[in-house]
Amino acid sequence: MTHVGKRIVKAREGVDRVKLYPLEEAVKLVKERAKAKFDETVEIAMNLGVDPKHADQMVRGVVNLPNGTGRTLRVAVFARGAKADEAKAAGADIVGAEDLVATVQGGTIDFDRCVATPDLMPLVGRLGKVLGPRGLMPNPKVGTVTMDVAAAVKASKGGAVEFRVEKAGIVQGSVGKASFDEQKLVENITAFIDAVSKAKPQGAKGTYIQRVAISSTMGPGVKVDPTTVRS
Repeated sequence: MTHVGKRIVKAREGVDRVKLYPLEEAVKLVKERAKAKFDETVEIAMNLGVDPKHADQMVRGVVNLPNGTGRTLRVAVFARGAKADEAKAAGADIVGAEDLVATVQGGTIDFDRCVATPDLMPLVGRLGKVLGPRGLMPNPKVGTVTMDVAAAVKASKGGAVEFRVEKAGIVQGSVGKASFDEQKLVENITAFIDAVSKAKPQGAKGTYIQRVAISSTMGPGVKVDPTTVRS
């Protein structure tokens, strides 16, 4: 039998694990139960009516959270010449081409997000087995393969969150910090759900958004009534 600690038991008090809460109430419950000694991340999980094994049911995209993520991301950019200079001016933490590829191949991945100019993708493609499993591979569908490297860097630094459906039809993402006020979290969550909704694939059948839940890093999950989310 799994032992459940006193802190977890106390955090679960007052949360009905079956009830669907209005978004504002769900956010309040999550914030009230974020009692860790660090600023917990608020996360969202959405169960979608898709089977990602089929190409026409894949869900992927990026959302710019209106109030940011509360995290400071380290951004790497694969670029040369003027585009490398643009990336540095925009605040990129690491910029390079062949040298950066060699660094990553050597096992050093000191960044949270990766951007590349289209001309360097044949080079970056060699890193697919390294960056892919970590969700770091640049992709034009989410704006990380682009000539406008300055905009991509600023978006990454300012609250851009990528999402991709997992095998079980679940999309997850970070939508802020427990220290954010309730309205900012509501706005971020609404933006995330709206982006996933707009990314509905043509092959999806039946109910697309089936379940939504939010939680803090150390807190219990709180189910959200999707009909109360107003974009």
